[in-house]
Amino acid sequence: MKGFSNQFKDLPDYIVKITKEIWEDRGLATLHHYYEKDIPMRFPSGLVTGNAGVIDGTLATLAEFPDRELLADDVIWSGNEEDGFLSSHRINTSGTHTGHGAFGAPTGKRFSVYTIADCAAKGDVIDDEWLIRDVGGIARQLGWGPSDYARHQIEVEGGPDNCQRPFHPSHDVQGPYTGRGNDNEWGGKLANILQRIMDKDFTVIRSQYDRAVRSEHWGARGGWGWDFVETDWMRLRSSFPTATFKIDHVIGRDDPGLPNRAAVRWSLTGKHAGQGFFGAPTGAEVHVMGITHAEWGERGLRREYTLIDEVAIWKQIHLHTGAA
Repeated sequence: MKGFSNQFKDLPDYIVKITKEIWEDRGLATLHHYYEKDIPMRFPSGLVTGNAGVIDGTLATLAEFPDRELLADDVIWSGNEEDGFLSSHRINTSGTHTGHGAFGAPTGKRFSVYTIADCAAKGDVIDDEWLIRDVGGIARQLGWGPSDYARHQIEVEGGPDNCQRPFHPSHDVQGPYTGRGNDNEWGGKLANILQRIMDKDFTVIRSQYDRAVRSEHWGARGGWGWDFVETDWMRLRSSFPTATFKIDHVIGRDDPGLPNRAAVRWSLTGKHAGQGFFGAPTGAEVHVMGITHAEWGERGLRREYTLIDEVAIWKQIHLHTGAA
């Protein structure tokens, strides 16, 4: 870990410890060190540049959910000391809505969702990031439907002409990280599965997934077996049947003592042209940012975690239709 503090034994240890230090130990000011001053951060909700915005956003979230807990479920990583690292960090995060903030007046309700953050790190500093939080899952647990919450966002952000625009590749900037992951076979297996799903070859699920697969998906929803995961992917692809699928980053790992596993960041860009999760087709131009993690067992893919941000998708649809 050349260039990193000697308190960290490896990249997963670095990622897990600084996440706890920033959020649960209230070390917001440490972001001046751990995050590059001009870092680009891509959320489905939009592009944010600079660590000042990260600090303010973290403060606002802690004020709204002061008991926020972030449990490190896994860190799937690639890279090296010379070129830099990329960590895909899966977190189970929870909290109680006791403060005013993005989700309105306090409700006293609790939420528990997954977040996946892809962070590029070099020399003890994170300088590039892609992050998907299950905003739809939080909204549901606090009493909102994802579509209605997207309308609320548009309204409180100043209306259709002034609100923050969800992320689209046309808005992106080039950050310092230019890697594409690694060439480990397990990353290739997951990338191939996702490509076949998006090519509408859904037979890949029953041929490659364990019959007892556990899937954790967007909207704080999960299920056992082929039917849940198959139906979810079919309904997502059916919503955007002509959209272009792109694989942006692929990591595979076969670490001793751990399951073979992989992390793939991907996207769908195109028209809301079909029935599915997002109602009748509207023709809205939509960008879907997705990250999938997977683990394998002796009978195939046994754990799958996939996040998208439903609220950001609904926001793009409402801005197109004028239904805000």
